[in-house]
Amino acid sequence: MPTVQPDLWGGADAYERYMGRWSRRIAPHFTAWVAAPPGASWLDIGCGTGVLTSTVLDTCEPARVVAIDSSDMFLQTARARCDDPRVSFRPGDAQALPEDDGAFDIAVSGLVLNFLPDKIAAVREMVRVVRPEGMVALYVWDYAGHMQVMRHFFDAATALDPRASEYDDGVKAPVCRPGPLSELFASAGLTEIEVRPIDIPTAFASFDDYWAPFLGGTGSAPKYCLSLGDDARNRLRDAVRARLPTGPDGEILLAARAWAAKARVPEISGR
Repeated sequence: MPTVQPDLWGGADAYERYMGRWSRRIAPHFTAWVAAPPGASWLDIGCGTGVLTSTVLDTCEPARVVAIDSSDMFLQTARARCDDPRVSFRPGDAQALPEDDGAFDIAVSGLVLNFLPDKIAAVREMVRVVRPEGMVALYVWDYAGHMQVMRHFFDAATALDPRASEYDDGVKAPVCRPGPLSELFASAGLTEIEVRPIDIPTAFASFDDYWAPFLGGTGSAPKYCLSLGDDARNRLRDAVRARLPTGPDGEILLAARAWAAKARVPEISGR
């Protein structure tokens, strides 16, 4: 998944600890809502470590899945985790897909759109590679709202250091809301547009369980965290700890919301 910061998602294991475990829980809700018929041909754009790809294979009875990402490290991880003969993993840019026009029944993308510099180009590419009356669908975290794992972090960070807002996807990704997503899909010529929230609980056994992924260097918040000196990082850690709702045994119960959008490619799409 090409991003404004090309090294943002450099570590597959670090990503898994930071966001991958929550993406794994969102994906089945998304595919159930998409409700594609068995035997469909799928394209997964920005497949990362293969979370959404594996969910499609496990729950949607696809005829085939092509999964694309621009990160060689993520592709290696995805291939190692998924050896289903129906899937092929390929390098590629979401904004210039290496696939033929109308080659798929459905194109999906999980938690990628906000990191793409040219979002309308990416959605138009999804439209291009899907057959008429096929489906385009994606989901993104609600960074500015109910993505509590990150909101507590950035609210504390910005109170201490206004520079933190430069890393905050809630500020940098205004597309991650129902209105902008609907407008983006309409601009790409899609029809029958639907947008809905998907909510999941995110439970942490302790503050250390919550905090450790922010030290992994993969993702916007960890990048900011590791840009700090030790004293500033410790102040941030204490400020975040003070904000978090903590249970009697040290457990931290939060919530995460993703916005999902789906739409149809019209019979006459102007391609």
